[in-house]
This record gives sequence, C-alpha cells and structure tokens, in this order.
Amino acid sequence: MFSFFNKLFSAKTVKVISEEKDPMKKFLIVGLGNIGPKYANTRHNIGFKILDFYAEQNSLTWQTAKLGDVTSHKVKGRTFIFLKPSTYMNLSGKAVNYWLEKEKIPLENLLVITDDLNLSFGTIRIKTKGSDGGHNGLKDIQNTLQTTNYNRFRFGISDAFSKGRQVDYVLGEWEMEEEKNMPERLKISCNIIESFALAGMNITMNTFNGK
Repeated sequence: MFSFFNKLFSAKTVKVISEEKDPMKKFLIVGLGNIGPKYANTRHNIGFKILDFYAEQNSLTWQTAKLGDVTSHKVKGRTFIFLKPSTYMNLSGKAVNYWLEKEKIPLENLLVITDDLNLSFGTIRIKTKGSDGGHNGLKDIQNTLQTTNYNRFRFGISDAFSKGRQVDYVLGEWEMEEEKNMPERLKISCNIIESFALAGMNITMNTFNGK
C-alpha cells in the first residue's frame, strides 16, 4: 500500500466510501499497449508500463490468459483485476469486453489507462467519459462497448514530433529526461489506481487531475 493513502483516508473519506451503495467490490484496470519486446519501452505502451510497475511494487505475478496477461490484487476489501490486452492496441475493445463479462464487473468499475499526445509528458487527466481523441485503442473500446461512458486515465506523452512523424513518435522510446522523471510519475499513477477503487472517481479526479 502506498503511503499516499495514510493521508487520503481521513474519517471523512472513509465515511464517503462506506456510504457507497455499489455492491460490487471488483474493479477492472486495463493498461493499453502493444505486445512484444520491441514495443516494451515505447510511449504508446505507457498503460502496460504503469501496470507492470504496480505489479512489481506489490509482488504480483502475471498470467497469460485469454486475450491478455492478467493478475489480481486485494486492497481494503476491493479486488483489482489488472489486464494487459494481447490483441494489440487497435483491437483493445475485445479484451476489455471479455474480461468485464467474465469477471461480472460493472462498467463503472472499469478504468482504462492510455497515452495522450495532447498532454505534456507525465501530465494526468482522469475522466468518466469522453471521445476517443483519435486514439485507436479508445476508439475500439468505444465501438465494442457501444458507449463513451467509461473511466479513463490519460498519461501525457507530449506532441514533440514534426509533421508526419506521429506514428514514429508514439512508437518511439522515451527520452533520457523522461526516463529520469518516470519513477515519480509511475508512483503517482499507482496511487490513482488505488484511489479510483477505494475513494471513487470524484475524489480521484479532484486529487490528481493536472498533477
């Protein structure tokens, strides 16, 4: 458990959580990315990177299953199901839909983690709905689930590329300065994941957006 929650879980926050009427205590956390070693450290794979960091910090072991690698973790009575789809980015919706149905997880308990070209490096934007913003992974999830009303956590990768070089940029590896600042950003990202399930979206958005 990250020390952040020693501060977050004041008596007031615990009261808010205890008053939630959602009977489901299970959450699907999806990190978007492309499988294979050549994509491992690319900007487009920040979703995978965040989940891998969380798993490492909590000594979790990934298992290869249908449509992705999965692992689970329990925190304060909540069960986290982590998913790294093996469908490649453009078919992410198939894996998301399968695991929502398999684990009987309501849509409001889904959090999708993805990269965002419109945000500077490491900037965080958490929303309960919205457009795909031109992101192929989000576009496929939207088309598969037939809704834009699902929680997403966008991690900024900036748009420091020249005209016509977007694909090379998102599939390129992090710069040295970005690598230097990455651990701090990953720790915050892990706090966001736990806050989403334990404190709810409103508190999470108010606490982390723009950080």
